[in-house]
Amino acid sequence: MPRVYVSIGSNVQREAHIRAAVAGLGARYGELQLSSVYETPAEGFAGAHFYNLVAGFSCVEPPAVLCQNLRALEEACGRRRGGPRFSDRTLDLDLLLYGEAVIDRDGLRIPREEITRYAFVLGPLAEIAGDLRHPVSGLSIAELWRRFPTQEKRLKRVPFVFHDAAPSTE
Repeated sequence: MPRVYVSIGSNVQREAHIRAAVAGLGARYGELQLSSVYETPAEGFAGAHFYNLVAGFSCVEPPAVLCQNLRALEEACGRRRGGPRFSDRTLDLDLLLYGEAVIDRDGLRIPREEITRYAFVLGPLAEIAGDLRHPVSGLSIAELWRRFPTQEKRLKRVPFVFHDAAPSTE
């Protein structure tokens, strides 16, 4: 069963949507490996700061089906498509890695390019899967993080409790 990694982000009602994403993924896929939650500035637009993390889990669904299920979870949390690409998000779920697969067809690109482009993706992924090898470069995720430009490592770890009874930190 392939191990998959999904980035999770929200800058609209962040705590509620991050909790909903983790609960939804856990209900469907079972035990999740979660990175810490990080607060990061919006990238590519002026907006509220995001909460970001990465979840890892085992999955038997083919990548296209998994992506459909991620999209359904986004929509269940109020995500509306059709606006600007870079804008506020109730929930953003992106399939980063699907085992060792390299896929580029029908709009699906695995590994996702954002892994090496954004600290808010690479940092949390390195935290939980540092020894994993990037299927294209062959470098470990930890090595990719070490090579990431220091001035762009703008991650602020935030305390986060994943059950609803937690006091708000927002």
